[in-house]
Amino acid sequence: MKSGKNKDINFKKEAIYKIVVDGILSEDYSNSFTGMQINVIRKEAQRPISTLIGEIKDQSALSGVLNSLYDMQFTVISVNMLSEMES
Repeated sequence: MKSGKNKDINFKKEAIYKIVVDGILSEDYSNSFTGMQINVIRKEAQRPISTLIGEIKDQSALSGVLNSLYDMQFTVISVNMLSEMES
């Protein structure tokens, strides 16, 4: 069953995503994640989180990024599509 919220989203198109994970992901992994920009946010008295922001080709590539994070034992906190790329 499809949600009414997502009926205009085309998961077969390239889009910019923001993925937030629990822990510190080194910026050295940027190339492993399709060149996504990686930032670590450290707040006092809280666990650090890492954000990945960048273009992902399609749903399959997004799944690959998420599977890689899972294999590295990172807990994914959120995944947000920031904008769809124009064709």
